[in-house]
Amino acid sequence: MWYWIVRFILRNRPAILVVIGLITVFMAFKGSKVQLSYEMMRMLPEKDTTYQDYVKFKQRFGEDGNLMVVGVSNPNIFQLGQFNAWYDLGEKIKKLDGVQEVISLARTINFGKDTVKRQFTFNPLVTKRLSTQTEADSIRKKFMSMPFYQGLLYNSKTHACLMAVTLDRKKLNDKSRIAIVKEIKDLVEAYKVAQKVEVHYSGLPYIRTVTTKMVKDELMLFIILSMIVAALIMFFFFKSIKVVLTSLLVVGISIGWVLGLVSLFGFKITILTGVIPSLIVIIAIENCIYILNKYHWEYVAHGNKILALSNTIRRIGFASLMTNAATAMGFAAFIFVQNKMLSEFGIITSISIMLEYVLTITLFPVFFSFMAPPSKKHTKHLDNKFFGGVTEFLVRLITLHRPKVYIASTIIVLISIYGLTQMRTSGKVVDDLSKTDPIYLDLKYFENNFGGVMPFEISIDTRKKNGVMKLSTIERIDDLQHYFHQFPQFAKPLSLAEAVKFARQTFYNGDSAQYTLPSDQEKNFILSYIPRGGNSKKGNVLKTFMDSTKQYTRISFNMQDMGTKDMDALLKKVKPGVDSILDPKKYKVSITGNSVVYAAGTNFLIHNLFESIAVAIILISLLMSLMFRSFKMILVSMVPNLIPLLVTAAIMGFTGIPLKSSTLIVFSIALGISVDNAIQYLARYRHGLKTNNHDIGLSAIGALREASFSMIYTSIVLVLGFSVFTISKFGGTQALGLLISITLFVAMFFNVAVLPSLLMTLDKFVSTKDFIEEEPLIEVYDDKELENGNDKS
Repeated sequence: MWYWIVRFILRNRPAILVVIGLITVFMAFKGSKVQLSYEMMRMLPEKDTTYQDYVKFKQRFGEDGNLMVVGVSNPNIFQLGQFNAWYDLGEKIKKLDGVQEVISLARTINFGKDTVKRQFTFNPLVTKRLSTQTEADSIRKKFMSMPFYQGLLYNSKTHACLMAVTLDRKKLNDKSRIAIVKEIKDLVEAYKVAQKVEVHYSGLPYIRTVTTKMVKDELMLFIILSMIVAALIMFFFFKSIKVVLTSLLVVGISIGWVLGLVSLFGFKITILTGVIPSLIVIIAIENCIYILNKYHWEYVAHGNKILALSNTIRRIGFASLMTNAATAMGFAAFIFVQNKMLSEFGIITSISIMLEYVLTITLFPVFFSFMAPPSKKHTKHLDNKFFGGVTEFLVRLITLHRPKVYIASTIIVLISIYGLTQMRTSGKVVDDLSKTDPIYLDLKYFENNFGGVMPFEISIDTRKKNGVMKLSTIERIDDLQHYFHQFPQFAKPLSLAEAVKFARQTFYNGDSAQYTLPSDQEKNFILSYIPRGGNSKKGNVLKTFMDSTKQYTRISFNMQDMGTKDMDALLKKVKPGVDSILDPKKYKVSITGNSVVYAAGTNFLIHNLFESIAVAIILISLLMSLMFRSFKMILVSMVPNLIPLLVTAAIMGFTGIPLKSSTLIVFSIALGISVDNAIQYLARYRHGLKTNNHDIGLSAIGALREASFSMIYTSIVLVLGFSVFTISKFGGTQALGLLISITLFVAMFFNVAVLPSLLMTLDKFVSTKDFIEEEPLIEVYDDKELENGNDKS
């Protein structure tokens, strides 16, 4: 078959170049239209009860993740000039398109009492810039007498001030959010310069906007860096500018096709899909080196360029196809994960790997057929004494010191098992950011001064219309708030109970001592002052806490950014208290909000990613069964490729790298790539058994001498390629580069030392008749087999 394929390629070179060129232009055009994702990753399936509760909550009360916060620490905030500057900033931000509301100590809503209409009114505490310090002092006194806002907008101990900016939820998930956040930040930065104060930013819209920009910036950075690394590697090995430029051209075309695929599938660039182009660069360079090495070997053997190109494709076509398919399957395992972002990542990457293989196997013979044959300078790398010495060391190791190999491997496994027990999970919103990153530092500022900015909601169904307005319900809400005071992870709550306390204080002419719930005797005339509906602004303040039927209400907390383990433990602690205060027989209570959903989603995703590792093992094993037809051989060959995953997990445990979505994907990816070496080695080993009269030792050593050069070569290339990701600002991407590099390096050792040792020790167990004699469904031809006449099969 490969005889006809290479014949077709070499006889139709102009047509192939035109077709690939047209496809590349089309893909580049589609890729230029690819968009960034501005949405919060949804990790829970639609049928999950936690997700359904959250959707219902948003339908009743609106989006809970549309608040951006600005903070300053200013002990002079109530001085006339400073106060007016804070007021002006709020007014300017409120006028921006896409901003719904701005609340700060200079833009608070004050309850009033209309004794004629017998209802409460809601008016701004400050309606214009202040003219005198006396006015500022009066506002300060009034504001400090309103417990409703204490700890929410102003921390009197640290003099920290918070400005809460509510964004239009219709613009939260598209590109316009970037412009809104930028306009807000420009105004705040101007305020910062004018007032000479430090400012802090946080809130989910801000965090998502800044991290999305980081993804965009790193997309180009990684493509450029991976191309530079690829060029340096190619030049170091082959000492040829033509080889470097040709390889980079193939890689560049592959990148264009990747971005085109993302657009064609209707996907967007996320933190994961953003690294695919760089991944393809790394895998493409591995393929380029593999093909070029073989081409140079062939040319040195007989000096005929066209014959060398033809033999190269015929003799490594299937082997390269199978190794790329194994790598693709490592990524394809993510398709089965019930997560949109990971599924998209798996689809695009697995398809891109196979398309890149087609481009490499097609374009290399075409390009090099037009070039001059390689010179002695360019083939000098074939006579590498260092790698020859390494190979002979490995031969001595597996023939004379196998017990030492097993002892060292056993020690590594035992230490890794212990390290595995040290692993911890994490699911913080800013988990992937460095602790020195401004986003992380600003988040800590708000946690230290205002308790946090992550939304945590308690939705209460009273099961009756107007049930919310019963004093007994409001009292239970207040009791629940007092119960939550014991947990330092939560900030001060906002609820109907707090609003009713504010109303009572207003009824008694603003006396802060009256900021309590009304008694049974007071409830009728105080609650009667609460507006009964309508669409005016005056009805909106209290409507924030209940739906139109007054059957449902909410308690809103901001909280610290907690990991999944801490969140799970916290929810287990608070649930009994919630049930004891709000009897489940009378009330239906749902604990929800972005923070709860994110933690639950992370747990769900981690569980699914463990399944994806199992899927990757099964898919790769099935692929190997098509080539080797021996279950025992597949079992033995998988051991040296699974132990490195255990080693990587142990390193995560010892170094404190948390188990999360961005680190769990490492295992399936690394397995798919590392098993390539096992496939190459076993193909040569099987052929050795056939030609060496089933001599196990001779075949294992012969296969090692033939395969170790390319196994070590490509492993080094992959380690260097993946190390590019370690410079990322995202911890998850850093871990991707570091952990995959470590895994591949360890896997290289196990494949060149442990796998041959196992084959020689377990000779009667693994070298079965099925493996040696039965024809596989897919044959990975060895060079010498092809020389014996299999070229045209």
